[in-house]
Amino acid sequence: MTVTETETTDTSADTCAGPPQGNRRPDGADRYTISEVVALTGLTAHTLRWYERIGLMPHIDRSHTGQRRYTNRDLDWLALVGKLRLTGMPVADMVRYAELVRAGDHTYTERFELLQQTRADVLNRIAELQDTLAVLDRKIGFYADAGNALASERTA
Repeated sequence: MTVTETETTDTSADTCAGPPQGNRRPDGADRYTISEVVALTGLTAHTLRWYERIGLMPHIDRSHTGQRRYTNRDLDWLALVGKLRLTGMPVADMVRYAELVRAGDHTYTERFELLQQTRADVLNRIAELQDTLAVLDRKIGFYADAGNALASERTA
């Protein structure tokens, strides 16, 4: 994937997470409550609050009554965080990445290196899973052959 998106010092979310998911409002009318974000993302309200508390989420705007109001950019960021979680990236590294994004353009090299290392880790995991799959396929083949042999003996 080539990075065509820009991350600047005023960017509250990294927009390279992929296409928008779910029924989203147009930008400018995108003020989601925490319960709406729960429904859109499948995350729990506890997880969303925790992400904010540990610095994984940027500052979330609040309504006049203090209720969190998420934007489409926040949803994009949560989609990216979900992908990073799937890679097995440690939470501390995800928080570090978020801090680097908020710090501005001068952190591109550090972000690049962090994502490159994560990519290498993912490729290693894929290779391990392919080896594991090969073992399972051999075992499945063994049991299929053994089952067919037993069935043949019983009918003979």
